Amino acid sequence: MVAPLYDSCNQTKVVLPVDQPAVTLDSPTPVHFRARSRAALDRPFRPTMTRIWCRWALACASAFGTLLANAPACSQELEPRSYSPSPVGTNFLVATYSHLSGDVLTDSSLPITGVQAQFNLLTLGYVRTFDLLGHTASLGVGVPFARGNVSGNVIDAPTEVHRSGIGDTRLRFAYNVFGNPPLPPEAFTKPESTTSLGTSLTVIAPSGQYVDSRLVNIGANRWAFKPELGISQPFGNWFMDGSAGAWFFTANNDFFRGKKRSQAPLMIFQLHVGYGFRPGLWVAGDIGYAAGGRTTTNGVDAADRSANVRYGMTFSVPIARGWSTKLAFSHGLVTRAGGDFTSISLTLQYRWFSR
Repeated sequence: MVAPLYDSCNQTKVVLPVDQPAVTLDSPTPVHFRARSRAALDRPFRPTMTRIWCRWALACASAFGTLLANAPACSQELEPRSYSPSPVGTNFLVATYSHLSGDVLTDSSLPITGVQAQFNLLTLGYVRTFDLLGHTASLGVGVPFARGNVSGNVIDAPTEVHRSGIGDTRLRFAYNVFGNPPLPPEAFTKPESTTSLGTSLTVIAPSGQYVDSRLVNIGANRWAFKPELGISQPFGNWFMDGSAGAWFFTANNDFFRGKKRSQAPLMIFQLHVGYGFRPGLWVAGDIGYAAGGRTTTNGVDAADRSANVRYGMTFSVPIARGWSTKLAFSHGLVTRAGGDFTSISLTLQYRWFSR
């Protein structure tokens, strides 16, 4: 998510060589870069130092935003079996560690090169299934802690931005429209081989770390909603899952320096094909597509519309009674905007039953 270009930006801390003059991102354009005569206006455009540093800060914001503010990031998660049936009264306690790294796409006309980002996230979550109007439903909550940095070269000067803190809280409600009936654990020996259709609503609340004087933040300072429709179809030991949804965002009315930032809806499509060896032991191949999500700041559109494709694999293994672990990998196949990240995550899950 790259914001529009402005002549004044955030006072993001940068690291410069000792012989490099410091330029703060909200300093006025240096006088020696201003046009001093009408003839100067006819010369080819050369970006000012302020604009260059501004674009650097916006590239950092793009990287952090792709990861956290756009959950849609965490960006465009590839999550198989999210609509598979579970017995009612099941509780899941989940801890996930994720590492993301990769390049950040920037404007090739500016002297900003080699922009890379690395992030580490620890997410703690809880999910419970229950019977609602004769259908299986679930409610879950997750809170991430993120730590990351973006580095690159601005006019050959090594530059780096660091951020760490609590991210925005995520809530998800899912409802099985038809398919496997709601059953208690003792009756749920093996789910029926039938098609399951479900729907869900994911909400991201603006509870994360946010400072309006910073262009780069962990939290997004806005609400995000993703209604989604999903289907799960078993074929013996094989299974296929598909889902289609869209992220809708409220405006951030307290964006950097009192500006208003909004974002267009972001469409999300996913397909997963996998094989189950036994209960809890399965592997799946994943692919996802995200389209849209262009941002606007004070009415000015940014050239950051997504048309990104990701692929990955997920491997789940039971390790003890009630305990399982899941290893997931994903990588960008096509990236038109934002971060082209490779993601590796490890999840530890504990399951128990209650009435």
